[in-house]
Amino acid sequence: MRGPDQKQDAIFSYLSPEERVPADHPLRKIRTLVDDVLKDMSPQFGKLYSEVGRPSIAPERLLRALLLQIFYSVRSERLLMEQLDYNLLFRWFVGMNMDEQVWVATVFTKNRDRLLKHSIAESFFQRVLKVAQPYLSDEHFTVDGTLIEAWASQKSFQRKDGGSEDGENFHGDKRSNQTHESKTDPDAKLYRKSSGSEARLSYLGHTLVENRSGLIVGTYLTEADGHAERDAALLMVYQKRRKSRKPITLGADKAYDTQDFVRALREMKITPHVAQNDRHRKSAIDGRTTRHTSYQLSQAKRLLGGEALRLDEIGRAVAEGEVTRPRKAVVVVHLHCGGVQSLANSEVAGGPMLKPSPPGRMRFKTAHEIPRHPHFLVDVKPSKVV
Repeated sequence: MRGPDQKQDAIFSYLSPEERVPADHPLRKIRTLVDDVLKDMSPQFGKLYSEVGRPSIAPERLLRALLLQIFYSVRSERLLMEQLDYNLLFRWFVGMNMDEQVWVATVFTKNRDRLLKHSIAESFFQRVLKVAQPYLSDEHFTVDGTLIEAWASQKSFQRKDGGSEDGENFHGDKRSNQTHESKTDPDAKLYRKSSGSEARLSYLGHTLVENRSGLIVGTYLTEADGHAERDAALLMVYQKRRKSRKPITLGADKAYDTQDFVRALREMKITPHVAQNDRHRKSAIDGRTTRHTSYQLSQAKRLLGGEALRLDEIGRAVAEGEVTRPRKAVVVVHLHCGGVQSLANSEVAGGPMLKPSPPGRMRFKTAHEIPRHPHFLVDVKPSKVV
């Protein structure tokens, strides 16, 4: 029998959002963890708000909404508000009723910025990291980098001297970061991921992964530069060396196989388990390192670890790939600094964004140069964390 094509004119629904979300959905466990952390932070939230005046957006809801923006790679706050308006899953996770009006995007961003300036993000992620501490290794790590395409078109990449070029017809022209820059995102640099691939306006993101459970314990954002991967790796692993005197190993791919990088690691008493790059050159890693079983284990972990959790439209975990086109409003998680920042404010969230290294060399040739980097010399005040 054919069913009737009824119109959606029902006003009342007797099912709660809780019943709509599948019992095995990944966000259920995350919501439980997040709620426990936010409950502990309630006294801290109370000190930030006045007892009189018009109520603002609840800080707990702000942080839950930011997590959704990260998990689902929502590229702007305006699209996030659109999703909150009609997505039952998003409403359930944030804690909104079905008939509750969604916030205006500009109001949301203003409340978010005000909240994150008071080191709330740092406190939140430090508590999350503390929960995960039993599953983290403090001896064996892997480092890697990924290309983050900037939200800027090739037409915006124009001459710095303001020449006649308008950016419309650039095919066949020679363009470089020395003579050109993006008019809409000056920090984005023209960079190619590999030989023969297309050069794009990009940033570089870097992750430090512990090998026991494959969890990301450190991140860094840099301008796209040929030496930035190794510079960021030294900064992140130096953070771990300062807190521990245990033997530490660091796995990495062939891009990290340089004399300067390996020497700097050994000066910090860190064993470099870097993949050998002996094609048309001599590798900085020899048999003294590769003969050990631990080297083979680090290389196996390097291929398996470092996959960040991302969810697709229906909540399934998806594999990590090249991060695509974040706007300046997109958020990036920094666990080692405990902050959530936007690309536009990366210089003040837990340390300055690395600028390009001098031509032809790494920023840090020896381990003694690392503590003098502003990341370790300047204590970031809560008012500067965005």
